[in-house]
Amino acid sequence: MAQLQSPESDFDGTNSVQNQSIAIPAKFIAIADSFEKKEHSWFATSQIPTDLSILVQDITFNVHKFPLISRCGFIGRIGFQPSNSNLGYDIKLENFPGGPETFEIILKFCYGLPVSLNPNNVASLRCASEFLEMTEEFEDGNLIAKAEAFLTFVVLSSWRETITVLKSCETLSPWAENLQIVRRCCDSIAWKASQGNPTIGETINEESWWVEDVATLRINHFMRIITAIRAKGMKPETIGSCIMQYAEKWLPCMDIELEGIRKYSYGKSELQLSITSGRRQEGAVGNNKDQRMIIESLVSILPPQKEAASCKFLLWMLKMAIAYSASPALISELEKRVGMVLENANVNDLLIPSCRIGDQGDPINSPEERTMHNIDVVQRIIDYFLMHEQQQHDHQQPQQKSGKVKVSKLLDNYLAEIARDPNLSITKFQVLAEALPENARTCDDGLYRAIDTYLKTHPSLSEHDRRRLCKVMDCKKLSLDACMHAAQNDRLPLRTIIQVLFSEQVKIRVAMQGKEQAASGNISDQEDSWSSTKKDIMTLKAELEKVKMEMAEMQRDYSELQQEYEKLNHKQKNLSGWMSGWKKIKKSSLFHGKVDGDETAEREQRSNPTGCRVSFRRASLS
Repeated sequence: MAQLQSPESDFDGTNSVQNQSIAIPAKFIAIADSFEKKEHSWFATSQIPTDLSILVQDITFNVHKFPLISRCGFIGRIGFQPSNSNLGYDIKLENFPGGPETFEIILKFCYGLPVSLNPNNVASLRCASEFLEMTEEFEDGNLIAKAEAFLTFVVLSSWRETITVLKSCETLSPWAENLQIVRRCCDSIAWKASQGNPTIGETINEESWWVEDVATLRINHFMRIITAIRAKGMKPETIGSCIMQYAEKWLPCMDIELEGIRKYSYGKSELQLSITSGRRQEGAVGNNKDQRMIIESLVSILPPQKEAASCKFLLWMLKMAIAYSASPALISELEKRVGMVLENANVNDLLIPSCRIGDQGDPINSPEERTMHNIDVVQRIIDYFLMHEQQQHDHQQPQQKSGKVKVSKLLDNYLAEIARDPNLSITKFQVLAEALPENARTCDDGLYRAIDTYLKTHPSLSEHDRRRLCKVMDCKKLSLDACMHAAQNDRLPLRTIIQVLFSEQVKIRVAMQGKEQAASGNISDQEDSWSSTKKDIMTLKAELEKVKMEMAEMQRDYSELQQEYEKLNHKQKNLSGWMSGWKKIKKSSLFHGKVDGDETAEREQRSNPTGCRVSFRRASLS
């Protein structure tokens, strides 16, 4: 701390203090030892009676005129005017910078008592000394000069003391602004932050070491610093990090229970939504106007680059902007920015309440919006996403192919959440489900789950409405598990179930054809390297056909033989027919019959006309 004491005058009778009204010898100036407080009044303890009472706010200071008029031009001008003693004071200092505490320090300075200048009081003393016109005209080394020297050479060379002084300026408007104290502090902070050197002798290793300190300032000073830092070329992501940290400290946290969507209750057709609002930064103002000003200010200084803020933060700011009734232009700007990074969002962040925050901090449902969540905002965000994708395509900029796929999954999960709301109309559900182009979804399982949830929540839907709802789903894009579930789902209209079964049959048929074509293609691709194998296969095929023909011929002969045998067995005649059958077997290329001899056969036939003895030899296929 810098200990600065006002220089005492020379009381040898040679010097005198000039005043606009009268010249008084210095030896008559009363010197007080200290000040003491009695109820709402301060008194200078001195042997000489006080002759001036000054009212600052609700505190009356009983002092001597001449120590003040010797250093304060303002007191010198009005100190000898008719007093207002009938009101209990001679002079009233209205809107005095720093209030009674600062005026007490100035009195000590004027009386020659020790005065300590420090970062907590130097700004208020500088403003108060300007109010009282404590210039060098009245005394060399007056309070204005001392405060300016302390600001320039002590405060602005230190990061932490500059932050302290800037915080003290929050209650000194407009004096601190007019005297350039705020501007000089903001410029010093911005320069140190951009240079990475907070002050001589202080070592900070973290790249964004300044973020936490700057985030503790009021919004008007914070904006001045961020604007100056941006002008010096700091990275957008660093500035965005500081803005996000500031928002976390100063904006109320609106916590929507993640399970609340399943727990909400309905009374008189009004949705009861639990919202908890509370401020994280001690001393933050809480009325709607101030909160709205912070939201609009932070969005206005947010760098336009995509990497400056996360999608989660943008959606949170969008929720706050809607809740605190920010301007439509600001809400539209946030919707556009969310649309640019929508593929990074999650379902919980996308659940935007349809209600606003009232003046007393209570949630207020809009009379025109009965649903729990603001569906229209999400619809506009998706439109902005598609516009951004189209602009990238038109400018031939590289796009991530997974962008639309991620957004389609996000939208399907979002539809599944809002489908639990009984007040959600089928038209809004259908329009939102059809917001993305057909090629955005590679699979419609998520959309089927959302539709099934909606049908479960709205069991009284007519057959026409159920058909209309199911039209947004492409049955050909359902997986096997989804098809099996849909085929047994009583909530679906019969026409949809038939379409599901038919599409599954078509997929099976296409899959089988694809396998056959793939197998045929593989054989044709390997014809050159497998030519010899192919010849062997053809040879085997030919031999197989030959064997088949011989077997068929043998089967016919055997059938004829069986018929002849039956005739012979019953009638015991027509032996010539029986013998002709066996002759055919003897001529067969597959079997060669071996008979012991014609004569022997005739003898055996005569002795045993009902049977025969024949031995067979299996033909060789080699």
